[in-house]
Amino acid sequence: MPKIGMPEIRKPQLIDATMEAINAVGLQKASVVMISSYAGVSPAIINHYFGGKSGLLEATMRSVLQQLSEGVKSRLRAAGPDNPVLRIEAIVGGNFSQNQVENKVVKTWLAFWSQSMHDEALFRLQRVNEKRLLSHLLLELKKLLPAEKALFVAQGIAALIDGIWLRGALSPEGINTELAQQMVTNYLELQLA
Repeated sequence: MPKIGMPEIRKPQLIDATMEAINAVGLQKASVVMISSYAGVSPAIINHYFGGKSGLLEATMRSVLQQLSEGVKSRLRAAGPDNPVLRIEAIVGGNFSQNQVENKVVKTWLAFWSQSMHDEALFRLQRVNEKRLLSHLLLELKKLLPAEKALFVAQGIAALIDGIWLRGALSPEGINTELAQQMVTNYLELQLA
């Protein structure tokens, strides 16, 4: 008879183990056996809860995206409702928050982006993430700019976030979150001038 409450314990454990395995050896070499050993469980548990490695990667990214969403929302609440520039800075800051630039999370993001080109479920997650970022940015930019220009600037900020993030992820020094925020703020100031 299964123990009550085990999914709530096992799933986060396996998600963290997935990120640890990807951090250690990359997605291709992170086998179900390796991930289960990082979590201290049987490989059958991964198949039971997630249907295999692909389902586990999807659940892992859902967890990372949920943390990203919660971080952005928290920063938006702290920024208050009245200053669109502060709110845009909060959105950017959420994308470069400490939990998003942690090594194992960064490598998981890179694996996700690469795999999303070949996996329909992961591609959908990427599209949702992309649309959410643009939606947040557009909501604030439309308070400052005409709709067409707001869309242009939102796409520019999103491209800067992705580009800075990717360059930092591939750099031995990692992602410089302060420089990232400064670069996006500078771009925004130029567009608002």
